[in-house]
Amino acid sequence: MMKPALQLRTGTQLTMTPQLQQAIHLLQLSTLDLQQELQMALESNPLLDIEEEQTIEQPETPLSQDEWSDTIPEELPLDVRWEDVYTNGNSTLGTADDSWNIEHNAQATDLASHVRDQIMLMDMDPREQLMTDTLLDALEPSGYLGMSLEDLAKGLRQQGLNDLRQAEMERMLARLQQCEPTGVFARDLRECLLLQLDQLPNDTPWFAQTRRMIRQFLEPLGQNDRRLLKRRLSLDDEALDKVIHTIRSLNPRPGQAFEAVDQHLVIPDLILRYQARHGWQVELNEEALPRLRIQPDYAALVRRADKSDDNTFLRQHLQEARWLLKSLSSRNDTLLRVGREIMTRQSGFIEHGDEALKPMILADIAQAVDMHESTISRVTTRKYIHTPRGVMELKYFFSSHVGQEGDAHASTAIRARIRKFIGDEAPRRPLSDARLVQLLADNGIMVARRTVAKYREAMGIPSSSERKRLA
Repeated sequence: MMKPALQLRTGTQLTMTPQLQQAIHLLQLSTLDLQQELQMALESNPLLDIEEEQTIEQPETPLSQDEWSDTIPEELPLDVRWEDVYTNGNSTLGTADDSWNIEHNAQATDLASHVRDQIMLMDMDPREQLMTDTLLDALEPSGYLGMSLEDLAKGLRQQGLNDLRQAEMERMLARLQQCEPTGVFARDLRECLLLQLDQLPNDTPWFAQTRRMIRQFLEPLGQNDRRLLKRRLSLDDEALDKVIHTIRSLNPRPGQAFEAVDQHLVIPDLILRYQARHGWQVELNEEALPRLRIQPDYAALVRRADKSDDNTFLRQHLQEARWLLKSLSSRNDTLLRVGREIMTRQSGFIEHGDEALKPMILADIAQAVDMHESTISRVTTRKYIHTPRGVMELKYFFSSHVGQEGDAHASTAIRARIRKFIGDEAPRRPLSDARLVQLLADNGIMVARRTVAKYREAMGIPSSSERKRLA
């Protein structure tokens, strides 16, 4: 029979303090996310204030630490979670007022909002508005209609439009296809190109043949079957070139401009500047974040020794403010150390570009700055540096080793050389993968042909035979 008993066991266990939880949380945030995080802290904590002339590297407080060390504990107990004290620790974008963020408000509107603004100017009854909303919900970022009209009409009938007919949806779709950018709400590539072609002047050379090629011969055009196209459209080489040029001037993805703006809006965390005495230096982008300090008037009240609710409230928020400033300072220091080490190792990139990138992995930087690889991963993800060659994500400078030890090259640098070789090739005599291998070998880079083919395909570059047909 089992008898109850007590056993004493000793062991070690790693427990994350609220301060460490907050530091890790701030470290992995992008600049835009961190901006909102700090704004929410400013709104919720009266002890925090913005210091216009203070640098973000060394936040200062109006009172020395000795003045409150007797009343404010240095750390919270281990059994307290950071979220229990600082409720804004897990904020997400869109949960607070973004009006303070100039960069955020400068973002171009997305495609759906752009089209919706045009639809609001149209005169519609409630029935037409319901159909419009359904079509707008099915609009994809590329500009195409993501569902068939039959399926959309079926859904509207289930919502109460029992007498809705396919022809009515067709008329509404044709109405919305007049919106900008031209080609929006197309159901396929042919319709998208035809919508744009109809906006060209009537005197466009070979207009009828261009329309017929789009309607019937897109596949032979994609295969560059010039012999078939000339025979079926009764065109000579010069006329065929003009027709193809007209089609290539059209945009197969009318929503692409909105996608590009949204994806590339970033604020650099670091700036690479050249100084006459010291050369290239990595600095924090002080304009990216508000500069915080402890509010002096409220902080002065904490020195009172009474146990009133007001003073308890101030002491609690003063402690939270101190933690936030320490975590923010730690984040800036870590980001700066990692950024400087990366650019020191990749100094050739500044002068020669991607081709001069050296092999580098997270472990290399972790060992150099005496940090864990997971910390380096957090620091380099969604963190950007402004360089003379553009704004680059810190992770961009990491690449695997290719080649034998002691003669290894960065895979990113090899891709850059392949792209350069292909960019300089003669259009009628494109370089084969075997020839690319030979050119790389002439530059001291020994790679296999299958490696070149893999890198070329990853960059979206067609094979030599396909490039010759498209020339």
